Amino acid sequence: MACARRRIVGTLALVLIAVAAAGCADPSADPRAGGAGRAGKGLCPPPDAQPAEPSPCMTLDWNDRVAENHAFREPMPITEEQKRQSAPKAEALAAALTELAAGGTTQETLRTAAARALGLTSRQIEVRGIHFDPLHDVLVGGGEGRVCVNGTVDAAGKAHAEVIGRTADGTCLPGLGGH
Repeated sequence: MACARRRIVGTLALVLIAVAAAGCADPSADPRAGGAGRAGKGLCPPPDAQPAEPSPCMTLDWNDRVAENHAFREPMPITEEQKRQSAPKAEALAAALTELAAGGTTQETLRTAAARALGLTSRQIEVRGIHFDPLHDVLVGGGEGRVCVNGTVDAAGKAHAEVIGRTADGTCLPGLGGH
């Protein structure tokens, strides 16, 4: 009987702890939500019944919801002037990648060459890929502030580079995501 009583008291204590841990805090008070949590948002009406003014709601459209969920991968906007100023770095990165693609390389040599082309340190260079000898299907990028220069070497060994904005999660290379 004493054992059963301890088990009941223990279970009751665990339930009370779980309820307390769940809390009753206002989600809009969370600093990560910027004062506007989703707690007060309802589902949007179907597109044919949209109200005259947009409302803060969650869309029912699956593609819109997926796009919102993956928005962290999208580059932030940069100005044409920022693109123009970084164009020579993109050309230098493409040239470095073309040179490395011809003979193959290591990941560290790739980082060093990309850093030299972009005027950065090798720690500021992001690399994604596994084929370094010969060099193909590799993505490399780096930058300062909101501006990134990303380059790639495709399966045929052709190098390309572009100037883009840093992603919303703070990287130059887009996040892989995945569910």
